[in-house]
Amino acid sequence: MEKILFIGAGSMAEAIISGIVEQQVLPGKQIYVMNKSDAERLCNLETRYGITKVCEDRSFMNEIDLVVLATKPKDIQQVMHDIRPYLADGTAVLSVIAGISIETFENGLGKRPIARSMPNTSATIGKSASGIAFNEEVTSEMKQSILSLLGAIGIVKVVKEDDLHAVTALSGSGPAYIYYLVEALEEVAVERGLEAGDARELIIQTLEGAAAMLKTTGEEPSTLRINVTSPGGTTAAGLKALENHEFKSVIADCIKSAEARSRELGALS
Repeated sequence: MEKILFIGAGSMAEAIISGIVEQQVLPGKQIYVMNKSDAERLCNLETRYGITKVCEDRSFMNEIDLVVLATKPKDIQQVMHDIRPYLADGTAVLSVIAGISIETFENGLGKRPIARSMPNTSATIGKSASGIAFNEEVTSEMKQSILSLLGAIGIVKVVKEDDLHAVTALSGSGPAYIYYLVEALEEVAVERGLEAGDARELIIQTLEGAAAMLKTTGEEPSTLRINVTSPGGTTAAGLKALENHEFKSVIADCIKSAEARSRELGALS
């Protein structure tokens, strides 16, 4: 893969671009970026990552190997209308737009290799958790190229397209849930007398340690939880409070609501 064009220059596009450049998948000059109106944003990306910004010229598009669609869902129909005349027949498309189906892209961009993925913003540091689905036009070679691209910014799992709604709700939006948890932990830690900086470090290390235990031991989360929980102890008291507030039901509602919104966005397209 020699040239990639990003259409859309928001946080997700930047996260992937950052991962690609930092992991040396492609040099910045082979990454083209265009967006609807924010010229200052393009200049910032150019300065930060050495990308090639795109203003008015579209003639180069027939030389692009992969177009990454990273716009807002409401803009996708206009974007497809604008770029279709310039794309070569074999140019592949990778969408990282929540909710929009492969069928929508096939209708808007014609018969071509199309992949649909949902990374998360941890791509910035090479720690994304992505799901991906492909249409039948994607060759084995192109599939490996796209998987390598996303693999450079984290892990990637090939799933059925319909399952991408759940992936979006789980790992696509997941970092926001974790950050919200950290906000809550910090607030109560400070309320109970800890210095804010100390609380932040303790929370981060706790999260890193728990994640490492899950990854390195291979134990079930329930087993690790039980190992931490002495009968009648402090952990048991804390877990009891979570149970009293139906913590698992709250998490289930969170994921189901995000998944439902992903499906709604797809229906709107």
